[in-house]
Amino acid sequence: MRFALALCLMALPAFADQSDNTRASAARPVVSELVDMRAGLKSSFVGVVSAKAEIDLGFPLSGTIVERPVGVGDLVKKGHILAQLDPEDLDADVRTAQAGVTVVRAQLRSAQDAATRARALLGRGVDSETSLEDAQRALTAAEARFEQAQATLEQANDMRSFATMTAPQDGVITLVYEEAGASLVAGQSVLRLAGAEGREITIDLTEQDVAGLTVGTVFDASLTANADITAKATLTRIDPVAAASTRTRQVHLTLTEPPTGFRLGALVRVVPSANAQLGVSLARSAIRDFDTSPFVWVVDRTTNAVRRVPVALGTSIGSRVQITDGLKAGDEVITKGINSLEDGQIVGPRVTQ
Repeated sequence: MRFALALCLMALPAFADQSDNTRASAARPVVSELVDMRAGLKSSFVGVVSAKAEIDLGFPLSGTIVERPVGVGDLVKKGHILAQLDPEDLDADVRTAQAGVTVVRAQLRSAQDAATRARALLGRGVDSETSLEDAQRALTAAEARFEQAQATLEQANDMRSFATMTAPQDGVITLVYEEAGASLVAGQSVLRLAGAEGREITIDLTEQDVAGLTVGTVFDASLTANADITAKATLTRIDPVAAASTRTRQVHLTLTEPPTGFRLGALVRVVPSANAQLGVSLARSAIRDFDTSPFVWVVDRTTNAVRRVPVALGTSIGSRVQITDGLKAGDEVITKGINSLEDGQIVGPRVTQ
């Protein structure tokens, strides 16, 4: 009898363990995400070397292109002629304006002589004060016509100068829109010029990838054609609006003293530097009381219990939000069904979807 009682007492812990395991297995599984300082961040990205400043150039007036001496890939200096319009009509306008200036200049000289004679005659008492006043008014009108003619000539010369397109800065031609012989309307783009000062790497990333990045992050960049050619690049800008067709955002990494191999259009691979400070991001669905006192549910896998953890939020990018404080690497955060949880509640195993 004593032996049987001892056996029963020894079996009680085993039954208790089985009961705990049964309760844990009976608890609902949870959709969760493990916090990682590189969560959502790929190990590397591929981008393109581009100019920090690119501009489309066109003529401010309509006309026909008669010459375009540059093409894609040509290096140009500031002031270099890029394209020219047919100047025939503009030259005619200049000649007409010059003729107008010649005519009114002669009229001005005649009016000046008439005013001088009227003043002299009045001084000798031969002519009247009224004649002098008439001569002065005629002179004033002639001076006004001369100024107007000069302004018309200056305008015609300005319009003539607009028929010649010159490079506003040193750079390289990256795109040509129109060939010689094309008829243009005012403002129509003819070519694209990439400035020689400053180069950057542009990369198209998903919103999840972008959410794990912060401005100022340093990357190591290397050419895909030759991995031995490397440079440092710093994240300086993330486009605030996603592309309508791909829903990706373009990030811009400024190159620091890149070697000559980093030419415009070259493909490069970038990876976060070893000491890069990368951000943490979570799905927006994981955050309770988003606009007041945001918090998340973190699972303690030693007990399978959830606990409420306040968090500080950063920038929202699409469906994800940057977390600036409150979480550490390895935390398991529940991302679905957060409204039905309570502090200390036991949950089941983790699922990712």
